[in-house]
Amino acid sequence: MLPDLTVEELVAGLDWVAENTLAGSGMTMPPVDAFQLARALGITIVWDERQTCRARYVRLGGREGRKHRAVILLRPDPRPERLHWAVAHELGEHLAYRVFERWQVEPCELSAESREHTANCLARRLLLPSRWFAVDGQSLGWDLWALKARYHTASHELIARRMLDFRTPIIISIFDNGRLHFRRCNFLHRPPLTPVERRCQRRVYNSGRPIRATFSQGFVQGWPVHEPGWKREILRLEVQCSIDE
Repeated sequence: MLPDLTVEELVAGLDWVAENTLAGSGMTMPPVDAFQLARALGITIVWDERQTCRARYVRLGGREGRKHRAVILLRPDPRPERLHWAVAHELGEHLAYRVFERWQVEPCELSAESREHTANCLARRLLLPSRWFAVDGQSLGWDLWALKARYHTASHELIARRMLDFRTPIIISIFDNGRLHFRRCNFLHRPPLTPVERRCQRRVYNSGRPIRATFSQGFVQGWPVHEPGWKREILRLEVQCSIDE
Protein backbone atom coordinates (compact mmCIF):
# COMPACT_ATOMS: atom_id res chain seq x y z
CA MET A 1 0.00 0.00 0.00
CA LEU A 2 1.13 3.55 -0.77
CA PRO A 3 1.07 6.13 2.02
CA ASP A 4 -2.23 7.73 3.01
CA LEU A 5 -1.72 10.83 0.89
CA THR A 6 -3.75 12.46 -1.85
CA VAL A 7 -2.90 11.76 -5.47
CA GLU A 8 -1.67 15.36 -5.76
CA GLU A 9 0.69 14.88 -2.81
CA LEU A 10 2.04 11.60 -4.18
CA VAL A 11 2.65 13.12 -7.62
CA ALA A 12 4.21 16.26 -6.14
CA GLY A 13 6.76 14.16 -4.25
CA LEU A 14 7.73 12.22 -7.37
CA ASP A 15 7.98 15.36 -9.51
CA TRP A 16 10.02 17.19 -6.87
CA VAL A 17 12.63 14.44 -6.68
CA ALA A 18 12.85 14.05 -10.46
CA GLU A 19 13.16 17.78 -11.12
CA ASN A 20 15.75 18.34 -8.42
CA THR A 21 17.78 15.33 -9.54
CA LEU A 22 17.89 16.56 -13.13
CA ALA A 23 18.66 20.14 -12.11
CA GLY A 24 21.42 19.00 -9.76
CA SER A 25 22.93 16.97 -12.60
CA GLY A 26 22.98 19.96 -14.94
CA MET A 27 20.21 18.74 -17.25
CA THR A 28 17.98 21.60 -18.37
CA MET A 29 16.28 20.34 -21.53
CA PRO A 30 15.37 17.09 -23.31
CA PRO A 31 16.32 14.50 -24.23
CA VAL A 32 17.43 12.99 -20.94
CA ASP A 33 20.40 10.66 -21.30
CA ALA A 34 19.99 8.09 -18.52
CA PHE A 35 23.64 7.03 -18.83
CA GLN A 36 24.84 10.60 -18.40
CA LEU A 37 22.48 11.05 -15.46
CA ALA A 38 23.86 7.93 -13.78
CA ARG A 39 27.42 9.20 -14.18
CA ALA A 40 26.41 12.57 -12.72
CA LEU A 41 25.02 10.74 -9.68
CA GLY A 42 28.27 8.83 -9.23
CA ILE A 43 26.82 5.48 -10.36
CA THR A 44 28.95 3.14 -12.46
CA ILE A 45 27.34 1.19 -15.30
CA VAL A 46 28.81 -2.24 -15.98
CA TRP A 47 27.77 -4.36 -18.96
CA ASP A 48 26.85 -7.92 -18.01
CA GLU A 49 25.70 -10.29 -20.74
CA ARG A 50 25.15 -13.15 -18.31
CA GLN A 51 22.35 -11.75 -16.18
CA THR A 52 18.77 -12.80 -16.94
CA CYS A 53 17.11 -9.46 -16.09
CA ARG A 54 17.64 -6.33 -18.15
CA ALA A 55 19.34 -4.36 -15.37
CA ARG A 56 20.15 -4.64 -11.68
CA TYR A 57 21.18 -2.07 -9.09
CA VAL A 58 23.79 -3.21 -6.56
CA ARG A 59 26.15 -1.73 -4.00
CA LEU A 60 29.62 -3.19 -4.04
CA GLY A 61 31.48 -3.30 -0.77
CA GLY A 62 34.58 -1.16 -0.62
CA ARG A 63 37.74 -1.75 1.28
CA GLU A 64 37.86 -0.94 4.95
CA GLY A 65 37.20 2.74 5.53
CA ARG A 66 35.77 3.29 2.05
CA LYS A 67 32.17 3.80 0.98
CA HIS A 68 30.19 1.23 -0.93
CA ARG A 69 30.05 1.86 -4.67
CA ALA A 70 26.70 2.06 -6.49
CA VAL A 71 26.68 0.03 -9.70
CA ILE A 72 24.07 -0.73 -12.35
CA LEU A 73 24.63 -4.08 -14.06
CA LEU A 74 23.19 -3.76 -17.56
CA ARG A 75 22.50 -6.44 -20.14
CA PRO A 76 23.20 -5.33 -23.75
CA ASP A 77 20.18 -4.71 -25.97
CA PRO A 78 19.96 -3.53 -29.59
CA ARG A 79 17.20 -1.00 -28.75
CA PRO A 80 18.60 2.19 -27.16
CA GLU A 81 15.22 3.06 -25.61
CA ARG A 82 15.20 -0.20 -23.67
CA LEU A 83 18.66 0.53 -22.30
CA HIS A 84 17.72 4.07 -21.26
CA TRP A 85 14.56 2.77 -19.58
CA ALA A 86 16.48 0.01 -17.79
CA VAL A 87 19.00 2.52 -16.43
CA ALA A 88 16.26 5.00 -15.52
CA HIS A 89 14.39 2.30 -13.59
CA GLU A 90 17.47 1.42 -11.57
CA LEU A 91 18.02 5.12 -10.92
CA GLY A 92 14.45 5.15 -9.66
CA GLU A 93 15.41 2.38 -7.23
CA HIS A 94 18.47 4.38 -6.19
CA LEU A 95 16.51 7.63 -5.65
CA ALA A 96 13.30 6.20 -4.21
CA TYR A 97 14.43 6.95 -0.65
CA ARG A 98 14.21 10.67 -1.48
CA VAL A 99 10.58 10.23 -2.50
CA PHE A 100 9.82 8.35 0.72
CA GLU A 101 11.44 11.16 2.70
CA ARG A 102 9.29 13.66 0.83
CA TRP A 103 6.20 11.58 1.63
CA GLN A 104 7.42 11.21 5.23
CA VAL A 105 7.07 7.43 5.22
CA GLU A 106 9.47 4.63 6.09
CA PRO A 107 10.30 2.30 3.18
CA CYS A 108 9.83 -0.70 5.48
CA GLU A 109 6.19 0.32 5.85
CA LEU A 110 5.59 -0.20 2.13
CA SER A 111 5.18 -3.45 0.26
CA ALA A 112 7.73 -4.55 -2.33
CA GLU A 113 5.10 -3.89 -4.99
CA SER A 114 4.64 -0.29 -3.79
CA ARG A 115 8.41 0.32 -3.77
CA GLU A 116 8.66 -1.08 -7.32
CA HIS A 117 5.74 1.10 -8.43
CA THR A 118 7.46 4.15 -6.96
CA ALA A 119 10.68 3.36 -8.85
CA ASN A 120 8.72 3.01 -12.11
CA CYS A 121 6.88 6.30 -11.59
CA LEU A 122 10.14 8.06 -10.83
CA ALA A 123 11.85 6.53 -13.87
CA ARG A 124 9.10 7.88 -16.15
CA ARG A 125 9.61 11.34 -14.69
CA LEU A 126 13.36 11.19 -15.16
CA LEU A 127 13.07 10.43 -18.87
CA LEU A 128 9.92 12.54 -19.39
CA PRO A 129 9.94 15.29 -16.73
CA SER A 130 6.46 16.59 -15.96
CA ARG A 131 7.16 20.30 -16.41
CA TRP A 132 8.98 19.90 -19.72
CA PHE A 133 6.65 17.26 -21.08
CA ALA A 134 3.47 19.21 -20.29
CA VAL A 135 4.76 22.30 -22.11
CA ASP A 136 6.05 20.34 -25.11
CA GLY A 137 2.90 18.23 -25.30
CA GLN A 138 0.71 21.31 -25.54
CA SER A 139 2.96 23.15 -27.99
CA LEU A 140 3.30 20.09 -30.25
CA GLY A 141 -0.37 19.18 -30.13
CA TRP A 142 0.47 15.91 -28.33
CA ASP A 143 1.83 14.58 -31.60
CA LEU A 144 3.57 11.32 -30.75
CA TRP A 145 6.13 11.50 -33.53
CA ALA A 146 7.08 15.09 -32.69
CA LEU A 147 7.42 14.22 -29.00
CA LYS A 148 9.50 11.15 -29.87
CA ALA A 149 11.88 13.33 -31.88
CA ARG A 150 12.32 15.60 -28.85
CA TYR A 151 12.48 12.83 -26.20
CA HIS A 152 14.22 10.21 -28.31
CA THR A 153 15.63 8.25 -25.35
CA ALA A 154 12.05 7.23 -24.42
CA SER A 155 10.04 4.68 -26.40
CA HIS A 156 6.86 5.52 -28.29
CA GLU A 157 4.85 3.47 -25.82
CA LEU A 158 6.38 5.17 -22.78
CA ILE A 159 5.63 8.61 -24.27
CA ALA A 160 2.04 7.61 -25.05
CA ARG A 161 1.44 6.20 -21.57
CA ARG A 162 2.97 9.30 -19.98
CA MET A 163 0.27 11.41 -21.64
CA LEU A 164 -2.21 9.78 -19.24
CA ASP A 165 -0.56 11.55 -16.28
CA PHE A 166 -1.99 14.92 -17.25
CA ARG A 167 -5.42 16.50 -16.78
CA THR A 168 -6.75 16.50 -20.32
CA PRO A 169 -9.21 13.55 -20.44
CA ILE A 170 -7.81 11.01 -22.89
CA ILE A 171 -7.78 7.32 -23.74
CA ILE A 172 -4.59 5.65 -24.97
CA SER A 173 -4.92 2.43 -26.97
CA ILE A 174 -2.08 0.31 -28.34
CA PHE A 175 -2.52 -2.38 -30.98
CA ASP A 176 0.07 -5.01 -31.85
CA ASN A 177 -0.40 -6.80 -35.19
CA GLY A 178 -4.01 -5.67 -35.27
CA ARG A 179 -4.92 -6.75 -31.74
CA LEU A 180 -5.63 -4.41 -28.85
CA HIS A 181 -3.14 -5.09 -26.04
CA PHE A 182 -3.35 -1.89 -23.97
CA ARG A 183 -6.20 0.54 -23.31
CA ARG A 184 -6.32 3.00 -20.44
CA CYS A 185 -7.89 6.35 -19.63
CA ASN A 186 -7.23 9.05 -17.04
CA PHE A 187 -10.85 9.56 -16.04
CA LEU A 188 -13.42 7.37 -14.33
CA HIS A 189 -15.37 5.98 -17.27
CA ARG A 190 -13.47 3.94 -19.85
CA PRO A 191 -15.75 3.05 -22.77
CA PRO A 192 -15.17 0.20 -25.19
CA LEU A 193 -13.50 1.02 -28.50
CA THR A 194 -15.56 3.51 -30.43
CA PRO A 195 -16.29 3.12 -34.14
CA VAL A 196 -14.07 6.10 -34.98
CA GLU A 197 -11.15 4.46 -33.13
CA ARG A 198 -11.65 1.20 -34.98
CA ARG A 199 -11.66 2.99 -38.33
CA CYS A 200 -8.60 5.04 -37.33
CA GLN A 201 -6.63 1.95 -36.31
CA ARG A 202 -7.43 0.16 -39.57
CA ARG A 203 -6.42 3.17 -41.66
CA VAL A 204 -3.12 3.59 -39.83
CA TYR A 205 -2.45 -0.17 -40.02
CA ASN A 206 -3.04 -0.26 -43.79
CA SER A 207 -1.49 3.06 -44.78
CA GLY A 208 1.46 3.27 -42.39
CA ARG A 209 0.73 6.99 -41.97
CA PRO A 210 -0.46 9.00 -38.94
CA ILE A 211 -3.97 10.41 -39.05
CA ARG A 212 -6.29 12.64 -37.02
CA ALA A 213 -10.05 12.27 -37.08
CA THR A 214 -12.75 14.31 -35.35
CA PHE A 215 -16.12 13.10 -34.14
CA SER A 216 -18.96 14.46 -32.03
CA GLN A 217 -17.31 13.80 -28.63
CA GLY A 218 -13.75 14.84 -29.46
CA PHE A 219 -10.96 13.71 -31.75
CA VAL A 220 -8.58 10.79 -32.15
CA GLN A 221 -4.96 10.73 -33.29
CA GLY A 222 -3.26 7.60 -34.59
CA TRP A 223 0.38 6.80 -35.30
CA PRO A 224 2.09 3.77 -36.85
CA VAL A 225 5.13 2.27 -35.17
CA HIS A 226 5.84 -0.30 -37.86
CA GLU A 227 8.91 -2.42 -38.42
CA PRO A 228 9.61 -5.56 -40.46
CA GLY A 229 7.43 -8.39 -39.17
CA TRP A 230 5.64 -6.26 -36.59
CA LYS A 231 2.98 -3.55 -36.74
CA ARG A 232 2.03 -1.39 -33.78
CA GLU A 233 -0.51 1.42 -33.82
CA ILE A 234 -0.95 3.90 -30.97
CA LEU A 235 -4.17 5.89 -30.64
CA ARG A 236 -4.85 8.92 -28.48
CA LEU A 237 -8.50 9.86 -28.09
CA GLU A 238 -9.12 13.24 -26.49
CA VAL A 239 -12.52 13.50 -24.89
CA GLN A 240 -14.36 16.81 -25.02
CA CYS A 241 -17.66 15.48 -23.65
CA SER A 242 -19.07 12.14 -22.49
CA ILE A 243 -18.67 9.20 -24.84
CA ASP A 244 -21.51 6.84 -25.61
CA GLU A 245 -21.01 3.68 -27.59
